[in-house]
Amino acid sequence: MADTRREIERKYEAAPGTALPDLTGTAGIARVHDQGAAELDAVYHDTADLRLAAAGVTLRRRTGGADAGWHLKLPVAPGVRDEVHAPLAEDVPDELAALVRARTRDAALAPLVRLRSHREIRHLLAEDGSLLAELATDTVRAQRLGGKKVTAAAWTEIEVELADGGDPALLDAVHKKLRKAGITASDAPSKLARALAETGRRVPDHSAPAGDTAGDWVLAYLHEQVQALSAYDPAVRRDLPDSVHKMRVATRRMRSAFKTYKKVLDPAATAPLGDELKWLAGELGADRDHEVLTERLTAHLDAVPVPLLLGPARARLTAWSAAGRTSSHAHTLAVLDGDRYTRLLDALHALLADPPLRGPARKDARPVLAKAVLKDFDRLARRVDAALATPAGHDRDVALHEARKAAKRARYAAEAARPALGKPAKKLAKAVKGVQKLLGDHQDGVVARDQIRQLAIKAHAAGETAFTWGLLYGREEAEAERVERALPQVWAETAERGRGSSLRTL
Repeated sequence: MADTRREIERKYEAAPGTALPDLTGTAGIARVHDQGAAELDAVYHDTADLRLAAAGVTLRRRTGGADAGWHLKLPVAPGVRDEVHAPLAEDVPDELAALVRARTRDAALAPLVRLRSHREIRHLLAEDGSLLAELATDTVRAQRLGGKKVTAAAWTEIEVELADGGDPALLDAVHKKLRKAGITASDAPSKLARALAETGRRVPDHSAPAGDTAGDWVLAYLHEQVQALSAYDPAVRRDLPDSVHKMRVATRRMRSAFKTYKKVLDPAATAPLGDELKWLAGELGADRDHEVLTERLTAHLDAVPVPLLLGPARARLTAWSAAGRTSSHAHTLAVLDGDRYTRLLDALHALLADPPLRGPARKDARPVLAKAVLKDFDRLARRVDAALATPAGHDRDVALHEARKAAKRARYAAEAARPALGKPAKKLAKAVKGVQKLLGDHQDGVVARDQIRQLAIKAHAAGETAFTWGLLYGREEAEAERVERALPQVWAETAERGRGSSLRTL
């Protein structure tokens, strides 16, 4: 069984015999305790084309030290990684292989580099003896594996790793102290990255090439979303908060971009990918929608005065939520482990490698992107106007939902174009986001009313009072009426901004 910890550390250049400054008195460090030395032997695994290294991900099997076993490190932010541990075994554990599947896809993992380190360990302790950080001086010998020629390198480095729950300000203070002593920060983000660089293996750069054409900007945006999809995959598998939502948004942004920028990318090539992204978003939706609905209904129950909370309403909601959550997450994992998802990832990477660019892709980005953004905004305007003209009831609910989808697309279009179009696109995206939120609240209420009704039916069938569920249903109806009253004014302000946007002059 794997376990996870957040790793926050800084790395520094050193030489054999580098003298460390006295750190006592620095940011609450009362004393430095020598913990002795350890001999570490780690073999790093990757695909033949270094897909993990290119993404800043490391997977290693390490013996020696207090944490021998398999370690998977997933980047979170500069100097911050989530480290997932699994017990020592000969082969890559299945649970770790699954967490990198979005990167490796069908490519095999194999030994890449062996690092043997002599580690001298010091604990930086507070006055009460609690651990603030660990400082390690590593003398490293690196050997690249798999080639006919033995390629090796050696260096010494210093690592300062914050203790669990520690204050990152301590690392800043230690950094200043080390810098004053002439010890400089390392340019290498990890030992693996340095080993590859010093043994002559270049890590591929999969970032989109910079440029000023419409094609350059659209491809850069799509590259960002593909990377987000792959980065959120292990978070979804680990069931981290909001991960499903973020992964789903990445699929929607790509699908929206294919439609918005069809003058830039050939829709004959992107439409099938858009269909597959729609499928993936729908499969992820079961998990995300259940999560959102649970939060909404729980908040409703929390707001009900105790005298009106009749019957086992909270217990019924808890049982419904737990049953749905278990089945929906299991379904999501099955989707991510499936061949269809892998084929989609392969197809997205193939698109970026050989994009189906059309004529306007070679033109200056600003007028091409502005025209596409405004086309989506005008589409939103037509849908909102149609919804407002529809009598209240089911048909209006459907029309407002269609307007909500158009609002998302218009917002995504403006956000995608913002790096090229600047402040006008930012302002338009912000205005449309307000409309999208209002329409989203309305649609969430439609879904919530349906679920409340189902829970009330089951409560009645079990001989329970349905009073509380009726109260919640009434509150949802009142909320829907509030949204529908607010929409005309909010939309009028947004429409005015859209009509007066400086994007229309490009």
